[in-house]
Amino acid sequence: MSSVGYRQLWAADPDGWRAAGAAWTGLVGPLDRRVGGLRAAGGRLRGGWTGAAATAAATRLTGLRDELASIAPALIEVDQVLAELAGGLAVAKARLSQAVAQAEAAGLLVDRSGGVRVDPARVRPTERAGVAAAGVAAALRAALDGAAAADRVAADRLDDLARAAGAGWASPPPPGRPAPGAAPALVSSWWSGLTPAQRRWLIGHEPALVGRLDGLPVAARDQANRLRLDAWRAELLAERRRLLSRVPPGPLASIRLRGVAGRLAGLDALVGRLTAGGAPRAYLLGLDPAGEGRVVVALGDPDHADRVLTYVPGMTAGLDDASGELGRAARVLERCAAIAPGDRSAAVLWLDYDAPDLLTEAASAGQARDAGPALHRFQEGLRVSHDGPPARQTVLGHSYGSLVVGVAAREHGLAADALVFVGSPGIGASHAAELGVPPGEVWASSAPDDVIRAARPADELGRRALLGAAPLAAVLGWPDRTGHELWFGHDPSDPGFGGRVFGSGRGGHTGYWDPGNPALDGMARVVLGR
Repeated sequence: MSSVGYRQLWAADPDGWRAAGAAWTGLVGPLDRRVGGLRAAGGRLRGGWTGAAATAAATRLTGLRDELASIAPALIEVDQVLAELAGGLAVAKARLSQAVAQAEAAGLLVDRSGGVRVDPARVRPTERAGVAAAGVAAALRAALDGAAAADRVAADRLDDLARAAGAGWASPPPPGRPAPGAAPALVSSWWSGLTPAQRRWLIGHEPALVGRLDGLPVAARDQANRLRLDAWRAELLAERRRLLSRVPPGPLASIRLRGVAGRLAGLDALVGRLTAGGAPRAYLLGLDPAGEGRVVVALGDPDHADRVLTYVPGMTAGLDDASGELGRAARVLERCAAIAPGDRSAAVLWLDYDAPDLLTEAASAGQARDAGPALHRFQEGLRVSHDGPPARQTVLGHSYGSLVVGVAAREHGLAADALVFVGSPGIGASHAAELGVPPGEVWASSAPDDVIRAARPADELGRRALLGAAPLAAVLGWPDRTGHELWFGHDPSDPGFGGRVFGSGRGGHTGYWDPGNPALDGMARVVLGR
């Protein structure tokens, strides 16, 4: 439809569209099982049948298997399209509600077709009332136009998929590939030069490449990475079998077994969130089950959001607790929606670095420095893949994650409009001006009972330990006698740092996201730019 009517928008059901999308992506599992069945059948044939007929049969089975496998990205894409339609309709309905509330407050009536007039029982028809009515009518029209735009985008993308399905999913492999670690702008330019068929071929045949390239559209990375979920789980199961094969396992193997079990549980919880079909839709932008596990997940599509938060967690973060860390990003997003229901916001959990597990590791800035280039590329990638006017991008670091953000901003630069540090042990900078974001857009909060406040080299022994464990301290000229030095430099929540401070209630080192904590509102308002 080219336009959306007032009653039509009121009747629209965003949750119904989300459920429909989840049903489409839910077909990927049965499809994978059918592909596996064809693969097994081919293996059995090769084991007991030879000759020209056997070769022809095997070729046909392989072709059928490839045709079926090529459908999976399209099923995921339908889910993405319908989820984004649902998000657009939800925002439009929120704007509609705001306009109706505005009319009620001004003594105006909105009829069933969306017409606006003065309520003679409440307000006299004056010039001022006419101006108010015109303002409400404009707000209503903006809401309807937003719904119509979301509808057109969804219809166009579904039409493209239908045409691709009619033409067949087969395509010759595209030439050339970006080098590992290529600049996001170059990656984006390469992708733009491919045909839709070539892009789909890459997603289906080289998901490991597509899933990790910063600068590609979020939708493409999500499709590619979802195709690899079974393979990642198989890697962890194989690791567990290798460890169990050692009899007796020994203490080190037992520790590793617990780690594998935690990552398996974390992966399963993450898959549950990816397939839940709830709002906002989750986009899988990266995953690595090795080591402690790394993961990058977005809630909502950053490529189509007005506001984008990137959250970097700190010490002990890993795949085993990815869902818990994602929950923190989700709570900020929920507050954004409550404060500004007419804005489209997205939040990303960025855990694409080796977070310290022990205090001895956390005493060094080494792992933060190692993470800097990857965080820099990721933020650049969000900027170049965004569709439409640039989003307001905020990067939030908690605990050791605040050092990751600070070092990345200071040493590499971050494509960010605002930086937020909560529960910080210092960020590797002595003043907000070193971080390369607009004046007034460096924010911090520290709870009065946060143990991180004790992370100070208070005596000569502590200062020596600091300089030995964190050479960055010497570079920044520590120790300092101001009383505002933390382990990694000037406390960003000290007004003398040059940033802006928002309050936090009591809740210790992890309570910033607790319901009712003013810090949660503070984070959301920075994301929104309010």
